[in-house]
Amino acid sequence: MNKATRQAVIAGNWKMNKTPAQATALINEMKPLVAEADCKVVLCVPFIDIPAAIEAAKGSNIEIGAENVHFKANGAYTGEISAEMLVEAGVKYVVIGHSERRQYFGETDQTVNLRTLAAVNAGLTAIVCVGETLEQRELGYTETLLKFQTKMALTNISAEQLKNIIVAYEPVWAIGTGVTATAEQADEGNGFVREAIAEVYGKEVAETVTIQYGGSMNAKNADELVAKVNVDGGLIGGASLKAEDFAVIVKAASK
Repeated sequence: MNKATRQAVIAGNWKMNKTPAQATALINEMKPLVAEADCKVVLCVPFIDIPAAIEAAKGSNIEIGAENVHFKANGAYTGEISAEMLVEAGVKYVVIGHSERRQYFGETDQTVNLRTLAAVNAGLTAIVCVGETLEQRELGYTETLLKFQTKMALTNISAEQLKNIIVAYEPVWAIGTGVTATAEQADEGNGFVREAIAEVYGKEVAETVTIQYGGSMNAKNADELVAKVNVDGGLIGGASLKAEDFAVIVKAASK
C-alpha cells in the first residue's frame, strides 16, 4: 500500500449470507475488534440486511454498502434496486460487476459501466470489480483483459468522479476456490489496473485510486498481500463472515 497518496479500504462482501438478525449480531461482534482501524472498514451486505446493518453500525467506524445497483433511476425492473433507493437507505458504497454477477446473472462490461455511472452520479462510492478466468490467464491475456475491463468500466467517468471509484482486482480463478494468487500476482494484476487508469487519466491521478485485491484474501495471507505497493486493501468474501478473521485483515491494512 501507499498510504501517502491513497486510502486503504477493507470491504467485506457478504454475498447471499446472513439474515437481518444475524447481520446485527455479527456487526456487534466486529465493532470492538476494528474500532482502532487505520483504514476504511466497509461491509457490503444483502439488500434485506441494509437497515439492520446501518442501525448496528451506528456510532462505529464501520460503513455499510450494497452488493449491486441498477443503472436506471426507476421503472419496470422487477427485483432491482436503484442508486437513489440505496442513498436514502443510508448506504455509502456499492459493489459493481462482481465475477459472480458476471457469471450467473449476465453482467457485461457495458452494464458494469452503466451501473458505475448511476452509482457515482448518486453520490455513492463504487467498488468496481475486474478479473480474468484461469483459461484467460493461461492464454496470457491477463494484462489485456484487465486493462480492457477497467477502461470499459470507467467510460464517461470524469477524473473528479474517479474520487468515488475503488477498483477491486478479483481473479475469477481465485474466487471461492481456496486458491489465492501469490502476493506478486496480486500486485501485478493491481498494477495492470493502475496502468490502465494512468493511460486514461494520467499517472498522477492513477496514484490516488484505491485498488483492492479481491481473490480469497484471508487472515493468513493479508499481511503479505497488503504489503505490496499496488494492493490498497481487499474485497473480502468468506473471511468477512467471521469477526475475528475480518479483524485480522483490517489490522494488516492498518499498519
